Amino acid sequence: MGLQPLEFSDCYLDSPWFRERIRAHEAELERTNKFIKELIKDGKNLIAATKSLSAAQRKFAHSLRDFKFEFIGDAETDDERCIDASLREFSNFLKNLEEQREIMALSVTETLIKPLEKFRKEQLGAVKEEKKKFDKETEKNYSLIDKHLNLSAKKKDSHLQEADIQVEQNRQHFYELSLEYVCKLQEIQERKKFEFVEPMLSFFQGMFTFYHQGHELAKDFNHYKMELQINIQNTRNRFEGTRSEVEELMNKIRQNPRDHKRASQFTAEGYLYVQEKRPAPFGSSWVKHYCMYRKAAKKFNIIPFEHRSGGKLGDGEVFFLKECTKRHTDSIDRRFCFDVEAADRPGVSLTMQAFSEEERKQWLEALGGKEAVFHSFNRAIIPRPEGSAQLDKMGFTILRKCISAVETRGINDQGLYRVVGVSSKVQRLLSMLMDVKTCNELDLENSIDWEVKTITSALKQYLRSLPAPLMTYELHGDFIVPVKSGSPESRVNAIHFLVHKLPEKNKEMLDILVKHLTNVSNHSKQNLMTVANLGVVFGPTLMRPQEETVAAIMDLKFQNIVVEILIENHEKIFRTRPDDTFLESVSLSTTPPNAPPRQSKRQGQRTKRPVAVYNLCLELEDGDSPHPAKEDTPTSSLDSLSSPSPTTATVHGPPGTDKNHLLADGDWGSTAPSQTRSSMVQWLNPQSPPTPSCTPAGTPPSPKSSPCPFSLPATVADKPPESMSSRKARAVYPCEAEHSSELSFEIGAIFEDVQTSREPGWLEGTLNGKRGLIPQNYVKLL
Repeated sequence: MGLQPLEFSDCYLDSPWFRERIRAHEAELERTNKFIKELIKDGKNLIAATKSLSAAQRKFAHSLRDFKFEFIGDAETDDERCIDASLREFSNFLKNLEEQREIMALSVTETLIKPLEKFRKEQLGAVKEEKKKFDKETEKNYSLIDKHLNLSAKKKDSHLQEADIQVEQNRQHFYELSLEYVCKLQEIQERKKFEFVEPMLSFFQGMFTFYHQGHELAKDFNHYKMELQINIQNTRNRFEGTRSEVEELMNKIRQNPRDHKRASQFTAEGYLYVQEKRPAPFGSSWVKHYCMYRKAAKKFNIIPFEHRSGGKLGDGEVFFLKECTKRHTDSIDRRFCFDVEAADRPGVSLTMQAFSEEERKQWLEALGGKEAVFHSFNRAIIPRPEGSAQLDKMGFTILRKCISAVETRGINDQGLYRVVGVSSKVQRLLSMLMDVKTCNELDLENSIDWEVKTITSALKQYLRSLPAPLMTYELHGDFIVPVKSGSPESRVNAIHFLVHKLPEKNKEMLDILVKHLTNVSNHSKQNLMTVANLGVVFGPTLMRPQEETVAAIMDLKFQNIVVEILIENHEKIFRTRPDDTFLESVSLSTTPPNAPPRQSKRQGQRTKRPVAVYNLCLELEDGDSPHPAKEDTPTSSLDSLSSPSPTTATVHGPPGTDKNHLLADGDWGSTAPSQTRSSMVQWLNPQSPPTPSCTPAGTPPSPKSSPCPFSLPATVADKPPESMSSRKARAVYPCEAEHSSELSFEIGAIFEDVQTSREPGWLEGTLNGKRGLIPQNYVKLL
């Protein structure tokens, strides 16, 4: 049973039961008032907690944005660049989410707190005021009645009549006030149902809007998340391969450290204790120095260094050696000592102490001292021992026989080439394959004696046993350089060019193998061997540096990428000749490409962006003269290895250079790889007079830039942009708008309704509900 209605007629009776019903209504309103008061308090606490959470999230996002991964070596893979940029993407995602949370927090104040406070103040507060008046009038009315009834009947009639009139007037006033109060009580009981619930509905609407916005952000983020998962998996796979190579090198050095010393520019280098003489009676002290000696110049550098106390580096000294003499223990109370006399400091002699007798002999040999033994201090590059595997007719037979067996029996086997066979069986099969008699008798396609994993392991072992890697020591560095930077298209062109510089037998065998690996990757749904997985397996098999160092092993991931490019572009690389103008599609530098110049006079001239100079191996900075090359800065492209470059590049060289002559068809077989590379580098980084900077071909140069001495052929460079219907595009470089008609965006931003613009080199698109201009070479169409 709810509250009983208050009848207006009961106001005149004012019965005890009427008063009970009024008190029940008043108690309910008081309970409602307390509830709303607590709810407002909780709502304000919710807003404060939301703001605290938002501040914490923003701080977390700020920390993510400011951190940057450092990498070992001189470049990163595309996957590593995407992983490096992922923290900024996460930061932007949180930032966008917190912007929506701020909107929700503001809506809580406007849609819930303020309406409830208004209802409590204007409605419940008004009822409280009415109650005070009603209680006051009740007291006054019944007090007056009590007083009136106590009047003596002996009073004058006029006095009694006046008293009667006064009481009646007071009672009428009380009845009117009672009627209004009863009306107000019942009105507020009904009003609270919508005055209270409606703000709650708005609050939940705002909250659900926030969650919906989060859902929309998550949907937008999903595409990036899928790509990032692939980047992470590729990087993890390459890490596993690199780690095994590093551990193998570590074990080799552990077993024989002297045979694995790095080649150095110094004839001798290492730690020696140098005697520092002091005035009597203080005697002398021995201080550890790192010493470096060049025999050709007889130049000796010594630098004091203390490993303790945090590795303190002192001021070094340089002198020129005159002679070196071994010290015997009868002349000094220390072992392993020798004296060094400086040619440029007459009368000055330093006494030095090696760590052992063997090291002293090495120093004496390097310094030309007495009792020198002929033991090279620095290790020369140790060639790999030649095995019985050769790149000959037998080698091609082994390759074809193994490939035929794999494609016949095991093309769909999971983990093909990644699952290794038993070592003893692999060696036995390889020995039989290398023997002419037993090789001809082997039927690997139909024999059940040899497992597929044994055959694949034997094939890999044969390739590793070659005296030199299939892609040669000479071209190893040349293959690595283009995949460390540049656009995907320029990488393919560079690898295409270099493959055709391989010796004919190497190229023929590589063609057979890569064709087979392409077939394997086409069955990746069954065998799980994607192009990336095959790159991990065959990167270190087909390519090896001549000297084993940790720095060389850090390039293993780039070897994998080279193999991926070979597999993905097998038909182009091995079935077509390289374009002798391939330098025209060379790589991008680390700076984003130039935004095209704006044509509209009313919008004014766009300020000049950093000029991106395009080349194969080097980056020339914008200016009046050439600058040293930078090979250690990666690009930030998010494209796949085989996707076409969104930017048309222009190549420039010194005046008078004939780029067609540099790579003429007749030079393919006669030019040595090192000569080819040096000619490319020399042309791209000339020592001739300054070359003016270029704008992308096909776009009008800005007032600050000069025309290019060389441009792309008209069929490429001057081709007008194709008209397109409405499409989507993804940003591959970040851009900050320099005009209200342009859009600002980060890497990975997705543009809707992208169309060509009247502005040459620009597109029109929509981002986050705003439509504006986008530099065409900053995005990739989806």
